[in-house]
Amino acid sequence: MEKLVISGPTPLKGEVEISGAKNAAVAIIPATLLIEGVCKIENLPNISDVKLYCEILEHLGAKVTWLGKNTVEIDSRKINCSTAPLEITRKFRASYYLIGALLGRCGRAEVGLPGGCNLGPRPIDQHIKGFEALGAKVTVSNGNITAECEKLKANSIYMDIVSVGATMNIMLASVLAEGTTVIDNAAKEPHIVDLANFLNTMGADIRGAGTDVIKINGVEKLTGNATYSVVPDQIEAGTFMLSAIASKGDIIVKNCITKHLEPLIAKIIEIGGNVEYNEDTVHVWWSKRTTKANIKTLPYPGFPTDLQPQMGVCLAISNGTSIINESIWNSRFQYTEELNKMGANISFSGQTAVFDGVEFLYGAPVYATDLRAGAALIMAGISANGTTEIYNLSHIDRGYENIEEKFRKLGAKIERVTE
Repeated sequence: MEKLVISGPTPLKGEVEISGAKNAAVAIIPATLLIEGVCKIENLPNISDVKLYCEILEHLGAKVTWLGKNTVEIDSRKINCSTAPLEITRKFRASYYLIGALLGRCGRAEVGLPGGCNLGPRPIDQHIKGFEALGAKVTVSNGNITAECEKLKANSIYMDIVSVGATMNIMLASVLAEGTTVIDNAAKEPHIVDLANFLNTMGADIRGAGTDVIKINGVEKLTGNATYSVVPDQIEAGTFMLSAIASKGDIIVKNCITKHLEPLIAKIIEIGGNVEYNEDTVHVWWSKRTTKANIKTLPYPGFPTDLQPQMGVCLAISNGTSIINESIWNSRFQYTEELNKMGANISFSGQTAVFDGVEFLYGAPVYATDLRAGAALIMAGISANGTTEIYNLSHIDRGYENIEEKFRKLGAKIERVTE
C-alpha cells in the first residue's frame, strides 16, 4: 500500500507549471475514435485516467504511440470493435464518453457502467435521453450500457439539467449524424469548448460551445491529420492557488488561463488573500490570516465544485464561521470528516457544511475519499503542524500529474512511501 507522508507546516514558495486539463483530455481521447486518420495530441496530463483510455483505444483497434511524456499520436483508421473492455471502463467515470464516440463511429457501443469517485448518485439519464433523441436504442442491464442504431439523425435536445458529461457525450455522437443537432441548456465549462475546438480541428462543424446553445452540423467524416494541444487545467491551477493561501505561502502559477479562474480569484480576494494576474500567469500570496466566506458551487462560470474541498481547507483555518453549499454532488463533503481528524471544526448536513475556523491543523492519518478530497488533504498536511499520512492515493493519481513532485519544488516536505 502506498501513502503520502507530509511534514508540516511549510509555507509554499516558488513557481509551478500547470499540466493539461484532465476533464478535457478524458473527452478528447475517445473523440479520436471518430477520426478516420491520424492525429497528435499535445499537453496531455500524464495521469492514470489518460493511460486507461489509451489502453482501451488499443483494445478497440487504434494504434497509440507515445511521442513523449505528454504527447501521443493516435491512428483510429482500423477500429475493429465496439465493445470496450468492461473491467477497465468500470474503473473511472469518464469512460462513458466511449458511448457517444463509438455510437457515432460504429453505430454501436457497449460499455460498462462507469466508476470513479464516489460522490453520490450520478445518473446518466441525460446522456441516454440525448442518444435516444438521435435515434439510438439504449439498454442498461447487468452493469453494462448498450447503444445501437443504423444511422444517427440530428435532433433538438433540451437538457433537463445542466450536465457537463451529457453535453460532451451528445456532441461526440452528433458530429457524424445526419443534419443539425441543437443542444439547449448546454453546459459551458472550458473543457466543453476544448472538446469542440479539437473536433473542429479534425473536420467537425460545431458552433456555440461555451454558450448554453450548441449547434452541431453533421459532417460525413473526420479526417484528422492535425495536431492539437489540450487546454491548461483550471482545477490544478486553482489547487495550487489555494495551496498558497492555506500554507501561508507565495506561489506563481504559470501556463493557466486566468479567465477560467475568475470565480476563484474573487473568493481568494474576499477572504483576504492577494492576487495579481495576466492572461496566463497568476501570482497568489498570503499576508494575514484569512477571514470567513460563504460559497455556493455552481456550473461554470460559477464557483467550481472541483475546487470546493480545497477551498474548504482554507476556510477551516480562517477566522470566523464560513458556510459552503454544494449544489452539484451529494457526497462531496466526505473530506470534512478527514479534516476534523486534523483538528478542524466542520459540521455538515445534506448539501451544506459549516466551517468554524480554527487557528491551525495538526497531522493525522487520513484517507482520500475522492480525487479533489485527496488534493485538499495534501494542502491540509502541508499547512498542519506535525506529520500527516494520506492513503487511497489511486484517487489522486487519476487527476493530478506528479503532484508530490510539484509540491516538493515549492518547498513541501512530502514523500510517497510503500508500506
